[in-house]
Formats: sequence, structure tokens, C-alpha cells
Amino acid sequence: MILAAGRGERMRPLTDHMPKPLLQVGGKPLLVWHIERLRAAGFTHIVINHAHLGQQIEAALGNGAAFGVSIEYSREVSALETAGGIATALPLIDAEVFAVVNGDIYCEYDFSRLAEPMARLAAGHDQAHLVLVDNPPQHPKGDFVLDDGRVKNDSPLTPYPSRLTFSGIGVYHRALFADTPAGERAPLAPLLRRAIDAGRASGEHFGGRWEDVGTPARLAALDEELRQHHAA
Repeated sequence: MILAAGRGERMRPLTDHMPKPLLQVGGKPLLVWHIERLRAAGFTHIVINHAHLGQQIEAALGNGAAFGVSIEYSREVSALETAGGIATALPLIDAEVFAVVNGDIYCEYDFSRLAEPMARLAAGHDQAHLVLVDNPPQHPKGDFVLDDGRVKNDSPLTPYPSRLTFSGIGVYHRALFADTPAGERAPLAPLLRRAIDAGRASGEHFGGRWEDVGTPARLAALDEELRQHHAA
């Protein structure tokens, strides 16, 4: 599943007339970079949720055939936040365990690396696997601690290493959303922290290229970098 329902307030005025995941970097919409990388890793059925200007996303991507995938859409009247959006889309997801990626990031992560945690979640009691990255300048305090492949909620009493930032890429078991009503707004963080406290969340550290495309300036810088790289 690709999450594409956010309003992108910090990206205005660019997002006044276009949904944030359709903004282009390196000559392609952010969504297309994700779809191409997911397909390369063997993911061929993709669910995309949308709200703000969502018809533009459907017009741009269609049923996915042009990209070698099958795309279905979960249409939200107003954005339901991450957990609400996922819970609402569950009828379109035909697996107990599935991967989710934020539509408004750029990341050179190899999604085939998710095969092992997906199999592990399907077989065991874990409910989440999170891909963590180094803290970017705009989020210096990070989100979670990674300790020997397990995600921990940090506290002043635990001498764990420094925090890492959640990349927006994760694997989830349907059971994580068992108490989240479809069609209602609900954030993901409380569900993740509950699973972490229960010892049911694994994680990995990705040290490659990742960018939270959160402002017009970061979008422009990433676009210039990718264009120069592909021209070289």
C-alpha cells in the first residue's frame, strides 16, 4: 500500500493544485518512483489511498497496467491519517501481512529486503517491522531506538544508543489494526508504540538515500540532485 492522502500543507502553494505524491523529482512523480521500485521487488498488487485532489492520482496512474502492476484505490472524502487510511483500505488488501510506504518520500530502499520480515510476521507474533533511517536535520530527535533488530520506545532509564527516524516504510500484520474502525481518523504512532511495548515490533536500519520531501526547497534540491545524477 502507498499512502497518498495527505494534504501537504507545508508544500503549498505547489499542493494547492496537485497532490503531493504527484510532485516530480528527477523527471518522475514521487509515486512513480515507488511503483517502479515495488514492481522490481515483485510487488504487483498495489493499493493507493487518496483524498485531496485524488482524481489526479487516478488519472495519472490508471489501473497500473502501464507500470506492470495492478492498482486499486481507497478513496477518502477527507484524509483519515495513517492508521485510519490503512484500516479503511484493508478490504482491498488480500494478505494478512503487507508492506506500506509513504507516498511523499523519496527512498532508494530495495523493497525485496521486506520478504524476510513479511514471512516472519506471517509466521510469528510480531505485528510490525519498521525501516529506520538516520535522523534528518528537520527531525534531529528521531522516533525509535533499534536494539539488535528490535524496535524499542526510548526512555531516560534505558541506555540504548541514539534514536533513529521512522522512514515511512513498514510491514504490518492486519491484527495491528483490529481495533481501528474503518472510515475514521486514526494516527499510526499509538498503534506502533503499543506493539513495541508488547515486544512485537522488529526493525532495520537503512543507511542509503532517503528524503522526506516536506518543503518546496527540499523538493527543488532533490530534483536538481537527481537530474544531475542521471545526466552524468
